[in-house]
Amino acid sequence: MVSIDTVYQRVLALANKEQRGYITPLEFNLLANQAQLDIFEQYFYDLNQFKRQPSDETTFSDMEELIQNKMSPFVTIQTVLGGAAIYPPNYRIGKIYAHDYEVKLVSLNDVRNLLDSQFHRVALVKNPVYIEARNPNQDIRVYDGVSATGRLTSGVSCEVINKPAKAEWAYNVIGEKALYNAGPSNNFELHSSEETNLVMKILELAGVIIKQPDVIGIANQEEMQKLQQQKS
Repeated sequence: MVSIDTVYQRVLALANKEQRGYITPLEFNLLANQAQLDIFEQYFYDLNQFKRQPSDETTFSDMEELIQNKMSPFVTIQTVLGGAAIYPPNYRIGKIYAHDYEVKLVSLNDVRNLLDSQFHRVALVKNPVYIEARNPNQDIRVYDGVSATGRLTSGVSCEVINKPAKAEWAYNVIGEKALYNAGPSNNFELHSSEETNLVMKILELAGVIIKQPDVIGIANQEEMQKLQQQKS
């Protein structure tokens, strides 16, 4: 978790340096949530990239594991509803499980071929598969080959990924000045290591509002340096 007040004060300090401009609390809250979502969304792309690279057995430098750790607070395991065909409310869906076995996505033709073969049908018990349903009232269909149709109607669960809750820097106006009010404020839910990323991302977005290209330049320079370090 990252303190929203700490991020706001750092953003103000950098934006106001050399009289570059001022970001109001309302503007900051809008930019803060956009920045948080941008960083969170980037996890999915980075994870996909690092999965294609050789894994580092040194835990502290394994980027795939680091990203998964950052995402873990937003991931829960929930039951697939509606006869194992409807996803629960979510931002994204991760892995799918049938009776504790991970389910693999295949095509409809693959399902038919597997069910038509007694040998492969038996193997489906420990190697279940699923297809993306074409019915508008369904999301998936999972098959383990046990029933007459081969399809599962219960015992299916999935990883539900929810996005971070809305962050807010709340304040009271005293003497025409906005003062931080911790009570109704909401901190960022991202990992504490994302504090600098949040500051730079907000500055990048704020540079458009206060129309200062140098603010955008500072943020972009910091972000590029960080990306080069991660991917080198």
